[in-house]
Amino acid sequence: MPLKLVIFDVDGTLVDSQGLILAAMRAAFAEEGLQAPTREAILGIVGLSLDVAVFKLVPDLEQTQRARLVDGYKQSYMQLRAAQGAAQSSPFYPGAFDALTRLREREDVLLGVATGKSRRGLDKLIAGHGLEGYFVTTQVADDHPSKPHPSMIETAMLETGATAAETVMIGDTSFDMEMAAAAGVTGIAVKWGYHPATRLGAAQAMLDDFGALDGALEQIWGLQP
Repeated sequence: MPLKLVIFDVDGTLVDSQGLILAAMRAAFAEEGLQAPTREAILGIVGLSLDVAVFKLVPDLEQTQRARLVDGYKQSYMQLRAAQGAAQSSPFYPGAFDALTRLREREDVLLGVATGKSRRGLDKLIAGHGLEGYFVTTQVADDHPSKPHPSMIETAMLETGATAAETVMIGDTSFDMEMAAAAGVTGIAVKWGYHPATRLGAAQAMLDDFGALDGALEQIWGLQP
């Protein structure tokens, strides 16, 4: 039986990092003497590569100051994460760890990640939550164009040998669902993340909670528990 590939977004899908993201972005703007964007605006760009995200927040700002905002965000994020710990600053959503563990134990499923995080950030999160060995492919912003470009999914499929029909992308933002559509894979949206359901129209399935994931995969692929 061909192996199935389940790719997860991270922030807003597996873990709730909004407190950390908001605090780091507000600190970066304050350092530049600028008024921070609204909570909704900041959470609305989560998932994009950081330089693209900052551009979307302040497109009229001079390029060198945007670059300082990017660096300031990185520094603030790392300091806050170090003070709180990765698991505490980015806790799992209810049911996330159990869902990952159930899927990891299956012989017919491979797990992957496609995230706007850096490699360093993802590694810290994986270590903080004890997820070493869970993901056979991990795609990060360091190595790819920003979502919704399909590069992350295409590379994950290439690394695992999965076809588009054997792959799903699970995420909380329109960027995740548009990326899935661009790669020709099934997009499964979650309702608990940072984009409202009204922005997730490209999704082919939608989850109210992690308890519904197994049923969604069964419907897509006919997988039995």
